[in-house]
Amino acid sequence: MMLADEIREKRQERDILLMTHIVVGYPSFDDSLRVVEQMVAAGVDLMELQIPFSEPIADGPVILRANQQALMAGSTVERCLVFAEEVNRRFDIPFLLMTYYNILFKYGVSDFTGRMAAAGIAGSIVPDLPPEEAKDYLEAMGRNALEPIFIFSPNTRDERMRVIAKHAGGFVYCVARKGVTGAETSFSDEFAAYLARCRAATDLPLALGFGVKSRSDVDFLRGQVDIAVIGTETLRVLDEHGVDGVRGFIEGLR
Repeated sequence: MMLADEIREKRQERDILLMTHIVVGYPSFDDSLRVVEQMVAAGVDLMELQIPFSEPIADGPVILRANQQALMAGSTVERCLVFAEEVNRRFDIPFLLMTYYNILFKYGVSDFTGRMAAAGIAGSIVPDLPPEEAKDYLEAMGRNALEPIFIFSPNTRDERMRVIAKHAGGFVYCVARKGVTGAETSFSDEFAAYLARCRAATDLPLALGFGVKSRSDVDFLRGQVDIAVIGTETLRVLDEHGVDGVRGFIEGLR
């Protein structure tokens, strides 16, 4: 089943889905696996697995530090791909890889997408790759029946949203505001107007991230998007309460 159809089917059962985010290898690969177990047990619907990179330009200080520590602890692209294959085999939710284009370029775009497909990964989010520069990536993703997730932002003009939507698969990731992950987001009426523009630009499901961190945020998004994305806040919970704090936090978002 195509990812968009799977999301729509799950939406028949739930008025909003949850997608979480981990930095693979932070604070260790064993802990990453335990966090995935906790998140799946808490009922998350999709998950982003971030391959650490030295310059994660879309990410704020919390995720940046997790990237750096994972790299220092020995996280490599190959270990992350093996990890992705393992969790996909063990858990029955769609997994996406999230990373930056330099990782794919150095690995070889065709080889990387082939490994993704072999691992059973549903698709990928590459925030620093615009569709105009993504010809090789899009062709390789298409050959491997993988979903290329692209991004809308509040600064994206309507016409550009439609261009991006032509190349997108699975769902469109709507960032809540300008800037990097983890900062404060104001969920306001003008925000609803932005989401209405996103909805008008594509028939794909919409996910929203950057600043979603509480049940009230998730409640606000019900009926406006299909997926709420929780990234930085889960890392904060992990840092403050350890792996065992993750499940309760996720369960409390519904």
